[in-house]
Amino acid sequence: MPGPITPHGGALIDLMTPIDTQADLIASCSKTVELSDRNACDVELLAVGGFSPLKGFCTEEEYLSIVRTMALPDGTIFGLPIVMDTSDDTIAVGDKILLTYNGEQIAMMDVTEKYKPNKPLEAKMCYGTSSVEHPGVQMICMERGKFYLAGPIIGLKLPTREFPCQTPAEVRAMLPLEDVDVVAFQCRNPVHRAHYELFMHALEADNVRPGSIVLVHPTCGPTQDDDIPGSVRYKTYEVLKAEIDNPSVIWAYLPYSMHLAGPREAIQHMIIRKNYGCTHFIIGRDMAGTRSCLSGEDFYGAFDAQNLANAKAGELGMQTVPSAALAFTEERGYVTTDVAKAEGLTMKNLSGTKFREMLRSGEEIPEWFSFKSVVKVLRESLDS
Repeated sequence: MPGPITPHGGALIDLMTPIDTQADLIASCSKTVELSDRNACDVELLAVGGFSPLKGFCTEEEYLSIVRTMALPDGTIFGLPIVMDTSDDTIAVGDKILLTYNGEQIAMMDVTEKYKPNKPLEAKMCYGTSSVEHPGVQMICMERGKFYLAGPIIGLKLPTREFPCQTPAEVRAMLPLEDVDVVAFQCRNPVHRAHYELFMHALEADNVRPGSIVLVHPTCGPTQDDDIPGSVRYKTYEVLKAEIDNPSVIWAYLPYSMHLAGPREAIQHMIIRKNYGCTHFIIGRDMAGTRSCLSGEDFYGAFDAQNLANAKAGELGMQTVPSAALAFTEERGYVTTDVAKAEGLTMKNLSGTKFREMLRSGEEIPEWFSFKSVVKVLRESLDS
């Protein structure tokens, strides 16, 4: 298999079944469940191996083990439990469920367990808080059903999306055959100039070999309510990919639902990117972090995710690349803030709030902050 790194757990899981075997499988199902956006992302990543070594939704033993120890029962590190929730009292162990999404038949599930999760424990251990001021805790406590279902799945069809999501096998096939480092850049927002400079700067890190490449791998599934929709984000990535046309940068899209679980989610992202063939992972300040919906206070420290990722990198068989603190200067363009301060350079800044105001008003946005192609897509989305 092309790709420089062994998948998590030793093998890349593929749960998709040939079309000619599907009729009998579908006929064997006694119930149909229409998946939420979040669950559809989980089903897709299970089916294509993004969550390797998992072959289905977590059993109660696996769920509690991941919640309590951040590892599967056999000791394999895993950041967050992958669960299928329901409030349907009629679903029972032994049922075969046809899973649909937007009316499409995408998978079947063999229900081997039905259990009541320990949501307070899950919240506290996985999100670091049991407060519903945290959007991830809100999700597990207020959106998810009262039961979790366990069992293997069989993939029938990948969901039809506005943004095509390459499978781990497809991404690995895109990577160079020679032994090079593959540095993953995760984001959930449009890529602006500072982001581009950041992941290109990562190729010069001390632990990244010359001639290596960056995989820009944005999540295009559900995030926070006030985030830009995945379909719009996808369009910004596509126009930017064409604009920069850089052979050192590979683009792919991930059907992942953000949990905003800070340090735990950093581990989850590293595992996923390992399955997609990445050897290194860029860890930014307050990665996958979030704030209280009431007070606005951060739930995680700026370096909590970096610290946990660094501590677990060896166990994961990956390396981390810290997100460099960069600043745009009038004299030298983008440099590290340390260099800018040491040389007394004139740094320029534009806040996210100010950028959004300029975007809405039609005011010209400086190219040092954002790419023209990206700004054009964002403005068109506001008008639609």
